[in-house]
Amino acid sequence: MPVTHYLATLMEPSGHVTHIDQGDREISIVGTAHVSQRSVEEVRHVIGQIRPDTVCVELDRTRYEALVDANRWRNLDLFQIIREKKVLYLLASLALSAYQKKIGARLGVKPGAEMLAAIEAAKEVGAELVLADRDIQVTLKRTWASLRFWDKARLASGLLATPFSMGDIDEAQIEELKDRDTISEMLEELAAAMPGLKRPLIDERDQYLMSSVLEAKGKKIVVVVGAGHVAGMVKHGNSPTDRQLLSRLPPPSHTGKIVGWVITLVVLGAFYFGWTQHSSESFYEMLRAWILPTSIGCGLATLLSRAHPLTLLSGILAAPLTTLNPTIGVGMVTALVEAWVRRPTVADCEQIPESMLSLRGWYQNRATRVLLVFVLSSLGASLGMAVGVTWVLSLLR
Repeated sequence: MPVTHYLATLMEPSGHVTHIDQGDREISIVGTAHVSQRSVEEVRHVIGQIRPDTVCVELDRTRYEALVDANRWRNLDLFQIIREKKVLYLLASLALSAYQKKIGARLGVKPGAEMLAAIEAAKEVGAELVLADRDIQVTLKRTWASLRFWDKARLASGLLATPFSMGDIDEAQIEELKDRDTISEMLEELAAAMPGLKRPLIDERDQYLMSSVLEAKGKKIVVVVGAGHVAGMVKHGNSPTDRQLLSRLPPPSHTGKIVGWVITLVVLGAFYFGWTQHSSESFYEMLRAWILPTSIGCGLATLLSRAHPLTLLSGILAAPLTTLNPTIGVGMVTALVEAWVRRPTVADCEQIPESMLSLRGWYQNRATRVLLVFVLSSLGASLGMAVGVTWVLSLLR
């Protein structure tokens, strides 16, 4: 159904509502700041005033359940997350949540409070609730697949540093993010820095959200989304959208595995050459050149995570082998051992969001320390592998 025109109008109490007239239907999009009390009040006011047939929110099923289920963390299965290689996705989600939580704590607003307000207000007026956003796992995987290697490294390091790098910020600054010109400038800067990030994280979701809204039932619809999505949603209002296409998982990239196997073959080839073409002494020198840097690199990094001694030993022993096997990383070994010898309690899992807010919290919470062990041991082994490859190849003479 085409969007004929739209008009931004002022509406008490703060005026960040975009009205879209479709003839016999009217769509009102409330652009919010995700940790603003004014946004919470505005959402309640708009829904109470319009009394819509349908309320669409910027949530998928996973985030909806996480928002309404206060006990979600007690069901966290770290062993399964490690085995399924989802640690980095969990860390990305936790880092972003920690950043929002830290801002919200300063402003006295729970992250996602405006979405909860929309959900509650929809029930009060008898409106149908539509979870309009794309599945978060699909968004994360499509975003990750669209980035180049160095962009992935920049993004990962930035996410991990985010909860600790936030300066002072007040509610007035948060409210400024709802200004459309400011949001546009921010997105332009983001696109210039990492062009691959904007398309799956913002543009595709703008299309997906608007398509969900246009298919929603009723003549009066209220939409609650982050302010940064409003302009993009209106822009894509006249374009047909294939949501199934936007929900496809990207094909797995084989580049990393190919590079990993190439390194493995080069190192093993060097071992073979040293054994057959030179003396056994040369072979043992190469073996030492591989074992020492990978084991020491992993060991030192694992020490930084304050892991259990058994975890440290497992990393030192596993690093020379796992760095030659692209199908398994040393982080899987160390994290599983750490989770086994220092099994996180239900209380640890429930306190993960709070523990993410400080470096001390990372170390004191057994659950977050498992994640820290995974990251640091993997990084240490990778650095050791780089040294090992160089050292082994230097012995070919």
